[in-house]
Amino acid sequence: MNPRYALEGLNFFVADVQAGIGPFLGVFLQAQGWHPGAIGTVMTLGGVASMLATSPAGALVDGTRHKRGVVVIAAGMTTLASLVLWVSHSYWMVAASQIFTAVTGAALGPALAGLTLGIAREQGFDRQFGRNQVANHAGNVVGAALSGWLGWRYGFGAVFVLAGVFGVMTVISTLLIRRDSIDHDSARGLGGSSAASHEHASGFRVLLSCRPLLLLAAALAIFHLGNAAMLPLYGMAVVAAHKGDPGAFTAQTIVVAQLVMVVAAFLASRLIRRIGYWGVILITFLALPLRGLVAAMFIDAWGVWPVQALDGIGAGLQSVAVPALVVRLLQGTGRVNVGQGMVMTVQGMGAALSPALGGVLAQHFGYATAFLVLGAVSTGSLALWLLFGAALKTACAIQRDVASDPSLAA
Repeated sequence: MNPRYALEGLNFFVADVQAGIGPFLGVFLQAQGWHPGAIGTVMTLGGVASMLATSPAGALVDGTRHKRGVVVIAAGMTTLASLVLWVSHSYWMVAASQIFTAVTGAALGPALAGLTLGIAREQGFDRQFGRNQVANHAGNVVGAALSGWLGWRYGFGAVFVLAGVFGVMTVISTLLIRRDSIDHDSARGLGGSSAASHEHASGFRVLLSCRPLLLLAAALAIFHLGNAAMLPLYGMAVVAAHKGDPGAFTAQTIVVAQLVMVVAAFLASRLIRRIGYWGVILITFLALPLRGLVAAMFIDAWGVWPVQALDGIGAGLQSVAVPALVVRLLQGTGRVNVGQGMVMTVQGMGAALSPALGGVLAQHFGYATAFLVLGAVSTGSLALWLLFGAALKTACAIQRDVASDPSLAA
């Protein structure tokens, strides 16, 4: 099989594996009698674990020549950790499952980016990663639609069975990628150079030595502080108001967002060529405050369309633009996947705190207030992106080269 097709198949199936049962976790635990605050707290534990694991995972991907093995092991362990929830609903078992899912799943993001860079090389990365994200969001649509229907027809147990099936297909797709199709030097951003091939990468060193990367990570952290809790909270809000079936409505929220993400990811590469990385990421930061306002005003079954369409625009464009920009900023350093992991770590700080913040706000002040506060928090990313706009536009528009930028070689 053409390795690019196998890579796209992998991205399709891994969509239902990477976050465990994802947004279904909130309504699943709610059905077991959990309160919003407790649900938010346990989700935050997983977010913190993911944050701590992502940078070491990026270093592992940069250093290993067994990237397919990393994906196989991570996908298998993530699936098993999710299936534990089917057996036990106790607080500590759910917490352990979320932590284990987060730690193993943390390796999948850098590994997929590394495989793409190793197969498509730098010059083909933007286009191929865009195709990967189209497949990934399509996988989310199919997975969510099937989960919603199976959950409605057979109960939540069927959602866990489907997660297991997608886990097996993820492993098969990975093994269909030929080992010799991956250039491991290109996969870590070395290209034709081998000067840094034996250096040990440090995530914080990479982040601190590249100011545009640090600003990108900080802006994404603020963005995800406001964004991460909105999807599970919106599903819980509508279900709590008795305006939707838990499984079916949660599936609908995912399907609407992911359909928009398919289109956004498809157009992302063309939009990057037209208005640049800075402009594309600016659009994503504009969408979230508006999403919080709409979510607060329309807690109803039909409100899923505008709320999740705005999520689709932001997340769909970011899913292509952010990894591609990291490759652009760190090309030639041999530390691209450490950089990917470090950006995910910093943005994970915001994402980890978001469910706890949103859950406490929803429990004590109501869902509408939670959405308004989360939307207001996210304006910080917009302010940061505009405040340093001139420097960021310059960094986003040029081809970074380790030979001409001593700070990256430090």
